[in-house]
Amino acid sequence: MTVPSGFQLLPAALDLPAQKALAEAVLAAIAAAPTAHYVTPGGKAMSVAMSNLGPLGWVSDARGYRYQALHPRSGEPWPPIPQVLLDLWARHADPQVPPDACLVNLYRGTAKMGLHQDRDEADLRFPVLSVSLGDTAAFRIGAATRGGKTASVRLASGDVCVLGGEARLAFHGVDRIIPGSSSLIPGGGRLNLTLRRAGPAI
Repeated sequence: MTVPSGFQLLPAALDLPAQKALAEAVLAAIAAAPTAHYVTPGGKAMSVAMSNLGPLGWVSDARGYRYQALHPRSGEPWPPIPQVLLDLWARHADPQVPPDACLVNLYRGTAKMGLHQDRDEADLRFPVLSVSLGDTAAFRIGAATRGGKTASVRLASGDVCVLGGEARLAFHGVDRIIPGSSSLIPGGGRLNLTLRRAGPAI
């Protein structure tokens, strides 16, 4: 299978100095909004540790999947989205309407993400923009219906991909990361930053 229409891969969109600066900024930000292994509504803990940046953050627990303005444990607002990410969104996603959520996913060891759709946002016309930092990921993407053929794409540190058009509701996930393929993240692993417009555009 070829990747669905609307999937854009921008290899090495961030050079190494930009990757280092962004990783440091994100890790400093989430020190005030610690990552957690959220639990699915079915009661299973995710292997990926998660936090958020921006006005809204994605969370999951027994009550379901949703966006909310406050960190579920601290009760504090999420840290702001770094300007470099806002600039990437304006350049490759939507120059008029900014993102209001940035999911921070930290993969270490055997962490992975099963095939899923991003459909908790208010307006699905807006794309999802994803930034990879650290270890290379084996990213899998299929069609907008579950159970069909999928394609595997390697996402290396500094790569950016955009899911828009037909790919906006494509099932996608991460089969695994390749430990030791990057030394960018202290302690190893991969940071995946996904920018979305979660609330309605005003």
